[in-house]
Amino acid sequence: MIKKLSGFLLAITLAFLAIAMFGSTTEVNTDLVIAEMLGNEEMLERGKYLATVGNCAACHTSPGGSDMAGGVAFATQFGTIYSTNITPDADNGIGNWSFEDFLASMRHGVRPNGQHLYPAFPYTAFTKLTDTDTAAIFLYLMSLPPVRQATPNNELGFPFNQRWLMTIWKALYFEPGIYEPDESNSEDWNRGAYLVEALAHCSACHSPRNFLGAEETNLTMAGGVYSDEVSGGAVREWFAPNLRSNDAGLGYWTHEQLTDYLKTGKNSLVETFGPMNEVIMKSTRHLDIEDVDAMTTYLKSLPPVEEASREVAGNLTMGRGRTVYNLHCGTCHLPTGLGDMEMAPRLASGSLVVLAENPASLINVILYGPERSELPDSWYDKMGEFQYLLDDDEIAAVATFVRQSWENPGGIVTAEDVARQR
Repeated sequence: MIKKLSGFLLAITLAFLAIAMFGSTTEVNTDLVIAEMLGNEEMLERGKYLATVGNCAACHTSPGGSDMAGGVAFATQFGTIYSTNITPDADNGIGNWSFEDFLASMRHGVRPNGQHLYPAFPYTAFTKLTDTDTAAIFLYLMSLPPVRQATPNNELGFPFNQRWLMTIWKALYFEPGIYEPDESNSEDWNRGAYLVEALAHCSACHSPRNFLGAEETNLTMAGGVYSDEVSGGAVREWFAPNLRSNDAGLGYWTHEQLTDYLKTGKNSLVETFGPMNEVIMKSTRHLDIEDVDAMTTYLKSLPPVEEASREVAGNLTMGRGRTVYNLHCGTCHLPTGLGDMEMAPRLASGSLVVLAENPASLINVILYGPERSELPDSWYDKMGEFQYLLDDDEIAAVATFVRQSWENPGGIVTAEDVARQR
């Protein structure tokens, strides 16, 4: 449920309302308002919580580095982009930014000097944040210790290193504006939509993108390809699963199972691993249960999208896959694919990684083993890696067997698919 604003938050809301009505050139000075509120503990706590929902630390804190000092590398189809320092350091961070500067970056994807930001920074989602929430995040960031750490230069080839081209990109794909509640749905649903679409920016990973890197809005939350590390540190392609109500998505999951997963990192079907670890460990498990429940309500309401018809594997492939499975997988995951709470997760009817349209994440797990989270009460022992034990044909066969057994609706995995992930 959306929490009611306190008198303090009501005051800042009225201040921003005045700005919206009369413009920032009136007597209302937003930077003065921000300065007066900088030491307010309620706003700082609110900003810290919102930054946790947005998982700012995951993208702006490099391994072993200082909080929010940037330097995290993001591999894209256009080259490598590095996250920026968002501590209040005057030379390397946002110490000299006004609130209007920060709001422009979040709402419009623009730097104080007028340069366009690349959408690796998800302003396409953050644009939907309210002014009050944006102010709270700004106040929180400005309260952090400044860190003198320069951001590495992006490694983008021509013409993608030309920021002015983002003007064209934005005209084609970017629509700025605050989230507008859907009056036909409940307050809980709208809170979930706001968290998922704006703050948590789930679609950034869970939606397909076109050749220019823009999300395909007609397939929002239907699953998306991105690059991230596998166990061992190499960067490989992953597939963020379909979060709609398809059989290959959240169709098998109950409301309770999804809430449990977001809040605790596990449910009766799976336990978090790989890139989702950071989302669970640094963000969703720290959220109020009411907000997690609202996110679940929204996600479970998303209708299914049309799926491509799958090709059914032949007896030779399934037989070979069954042999590999029985030798290396069945002891822990069981011959039924139902798994065991003390040994291995379920592979039948419920694993989004197994069911995904794109098998990249499943192949990564088989090749490199799942990078485990640091959950204090983890169920399973770490699964070993098979990159040196099985060849591409064997991994393709066992992945296909798992994806097409026990009524799983997955497609065929080829040796070429596996070779791409090595």
